[in-house]
Amino acid sequence: METREASRDSSQTQSDTFQAANTDLSEPADSSMQADPLAPAGMPVNPFAPDDGRYVTLEEYWVKWYENPYRDIDVSYEWNNGRLEACPPHNAPQLALCAWFLDLLRSYVSTLPIAKLINLGVGFVLTMEDPAEPCGERKAVRKPDIGVLLKSNPARWGGVDQRHVGGVCDMVVEAISDFTPEEVLRDTEEKRRDYALAGVKEYYILDPSGEHMRFYRLIAGGRYEEIEPDAEGVIASDVLPGLQFRLEDLGRQRDIVELALDDVYFGYVLPGYRAAVAKAEAAARRADAEAEAAARLAAEQRAEKEAAARQAAEQRREKEAAARREAEERLRKMKAELARLRRQSS
Repeated sequence: METREASRDSSQTQSDTFQAANTDLSEPADSSMQADPLAPAGMPVNPFAPDDGRYVTLEEYWVKWYENPYRDIDVSYEWNNGRLEACPPHNAPQLALCAWFLDLLRSYVSTLPIAKLINLGVGFVLTMEDPAEPCGERKAVRKPDIGVLLKSNPARWGGVDQRHVGGVCDMVVEAISDFTPEEVLRDTEEKRRDYALAGVKEYYILDPSGEHMRFYRLIAGGRYEEIEPDAEGVIASDVLPGLQFRLEDLGRQRDIVELALDDVYFGYVLPGYRAAVAKAEAAARRADAEAEAAARLAAEQRAEKEAAARQAAEQRREKEAAARREAEERLRKMKAELARLRRQSS
């Protein structure tokens, strides 16, 4: 098996071919930037990220590696203190969870426009104190799955000339990359440490399995403490006041319209929808009450008509009975007179 250095030489040839078709810039001539001198021999190169681990300067990274440098390979690199780190692709459950949480954040900033969101592919620079470095600090460029920038944050973002955030995000959300133990370590330990040192106020790790799901807030000393759910299983953000969510909903991923009717979310998820539903329900109740009142009135009117009809019928019966009695009395009298006349004539 060829060594990692030899493999990188091979992949470098492929990379040069790809880049020649997309840019006029040449590859760094310094061989120390083309291979990882600390990598163990015999480690194969990832064909989907052939320059993973390669050393480049930050200036070279912005020019040639920040965006996808290849024509035929879909890959994105972060930059960690001189080394390229490939961003691993997510599986379907991870993508679904990240998309659901992004919708939640979009609902928040739509209702409470105190922040801006950045998505996967947009980077920001971390600067961290590190006594082990000659200059006393390390730098990295990270491309979080979701980033949140408060409008009070002086970091620049949103200009047509910007390809990356000119400062540190206030909140970072990463969907766990767990294809290898190294990826898990990077998200749960390395990035957690560096985000805290760089001043990211909250760091959320999303994991559909729940194993690595964590929510952190920055405390004194440049460290994170875990945000614990309350008795109802609700996590609340300090960075975005009013942002809260149930842990169980991260697994259920309930429809956003359904969340709008939930007391945990109604303060920022489609508040107009909840008001419209309440208004429609009130109108429906009024309509039902009016219909019931109309039905009662109609019933009362029918009862009155039926009572009047019964009274009229009774009056007719009484008149008919009186007329029969009168006729019978006249007939009786006529018969009596006839009998009297007959007696006289005899």
